[in-house]
Amino acid sequence: MVNNMSNNVVFHIDVNSAFLSWEASRRVTNGESDLREIPAVVGGNPKSRRGIVVAGSIPAKKHGIKTGEPMAMALQKCPGLVVVPADFDLYVRCSKAFKSICKEYTPAMESFSIDEVFLDMSGMDNIYPDLIATAYEIKNRIRDELGFTVNVGIGPNKLCAKMASDFEKPDKVHTLYPDEIESKMWPLPVGDLFTCGKSSAAKLVSHGIHTIGELAHTDIKELTALLGDKHGRHLLEFANGIDESIVTEEREDAKGYSAETTVDDDLDNIDSIKHMLLAQADVVSARLRADEAKCKCIGVTYRNLDFKTKSHQRSLLEPTDVTDIIYETACKLIDECWHGEPLRLIGLSLTDIDRDSFEQMSLIVDEKKERLKKLDTALDSIRTKFGNESVSRASVQNITQKINRKHKAESEIMK
Repeated sequence: MVNNMSNNVVFHIDVNSAFLSWEASRRVTNGESDLREIPAVVGGNPKSRRGIVVAGSIPAKKHGIKTGEPMAMALQKCPGLVVVPADFDLYVRCSKAFKSICKEYTPAMESFSIDEVFLDMSGMDNIYPDLIATAYEIKNRIRDELGFTVNVGIGPNKLCAKMASDFEKPDKVHTLYPDEIESKMWPLPVGDLFTCGKSSAAKLVSHGIHTIGELAHTDIKELTALLGDKHGRHLLEFANGIDESIVTEEREDAKGYSAETTVDDDLDNIDSIKHMLLAQADVVSARLRADEAKCKCIGVTYRNLDFKTKSHQRSLLEPTDVTDIIYETACKLIDECWHGEPLRLIGLSLTDIDRDSFEQMSLIVDEKKERLKKLDTALDSIRTKFGNESVSRASVQNITQKINRKHKAESEIMK
């Protein structure tokens, strides 16, 4: 194969069906069946079968099951669906392991989400003369050493690398060079273009723009009138393979705790967003308490369809490790900063960590806070002894029930 790369070379490495693959890898190691080979999803409670889909296997996706949809809807599409609980502690370990391998190949790595990274390989051909062979080496090492697969996309920029990694899955390496855009990217449905969400795709199709190639040749005035100036110009550039954003090295902050969830489809429901925030708060606060630490600052992060990541945070009057306080603060933050636009990623972070466990005493006892502390201690103890899925908060179930009621009402309206 002729190496026709430009001077800029970017790898996008994406774990195939990450949460489900990580759970499947653990089960295969224990001699159990491989969830990746059957219709299976991660999310909700496997006994009550409530909650939302966090990740799905390729066979599940063939049934039309999508990330972020209510479990009730997924079970309607595939009654024999296997449902397994989420285990964010496992996901964090697996994420760190695969990113550690990636980091060996270049000093410039950007963590795009818990299961995706960009590697700037520009100029690395002096060390790795055959960069395509290097991509296969990274892919194969992750598979052989960690037990799960990734796709590697190679391109002159982050967009092309990202689009390439989404080609045929799993366990593949794909390229998208400038002279391959016409043959590989332009024939794809317009909705496959990165950052083109369902609503934008529907508008484009309704105006006769069905493929990325047709979008690439659409007049800019027509696009901005249809989608707005900023988003219209953005999609036109992406359709032509133009992306000037750079790979930004992000140092892992050992002084903080965070969790992120990426969804495949537009996330525009506040109940589903808060459901994810609650699951994340449960995980990061448990890790905080396990380290005998408290946080003084809580932040939420989200990524919209414009590929823009936004954050909003708040400092606390006193350090905390209480799950409900962290979750309630996160909900207030998302209510303040989110304006209803579709999202692809939601995250929660705890920073400004106090490891001295000093808490100012008050003459007035906060009975509610003391009850919440006891609840956290009890849940931590049960999970340590019986596993993460052994118990869940009533607030998780309440949000899940609300999502399911809404889905049922929508189904009745559609009948």
